[in-house]
Amino acid sequence: MKLIVGLGNPGVEYQFTPHNMGFLAIDRIAGQCGVQISNRHCKAVTARAIVEGQPVLLAKPETFMNLSGESVRELVERYEADPAKDLIVIYDELALPFGSIRIRERGSAGGHNGMKSIIAALSGSQEFLRIRLGVAPEYRLTKGRDYLLSPMRKAQLPLADEALDASSEAVRMILTLGASAAMNRFNQKSNDAGQAE
Repeated sequence: MKLIVGLGNPGVEYQFTPHNMGFLAIDRIAGQCGVQISNRHCKAVTARAIVEGQPVLLAKPETFMNLSGESVRELVERYEADPAKDLIVIYDELALPFGSIRIRERGSAGGHNGMKSIIAALSGSQEFLRIRLGVAPEYRLTKGRDYLLSPMRKAQLPLADEALDASSEAVRMILTLGASAAMNRFNQKSNDAGQAE
């Protein structure tokens, strides 16, 4: 069973904020699979689905972002998953331009509190796949937290929509062709556009 976990904050007030791109990506995949994310267990709302012929569990932790690791640890234990092989985490990345996507097989949290929580919950292991969705605004930030937890601007919505479709496509490619093929496609696309990591 592959675990595909999107990070975000529960609650209508956070639904369409940059910090909830991970939740929105899970919603997009679920919609394309025709499933409802409505089961509650392991401190998450979840749904089982078949993606490219493979059984997956789609999950949105309900612990709030900074405690995402509590839910991920329970999911990994319950489904006897090997994070290095079975876990994909999708989340927002303030260091990447809005609408961009970047896939990594491992690495540090890079200042992202949800990722810090997951790495700590997995006994410090950074060996799991992640899909980072760029949310950096065009203008310089004074307070990143205020921006991340405020609704996306109208002009950002088409870019967000494209990134969510790309994240779904990336998941499908990872499941069928592997992480390297997905990185070659999506990371190269970012580089071609002159987007720095």
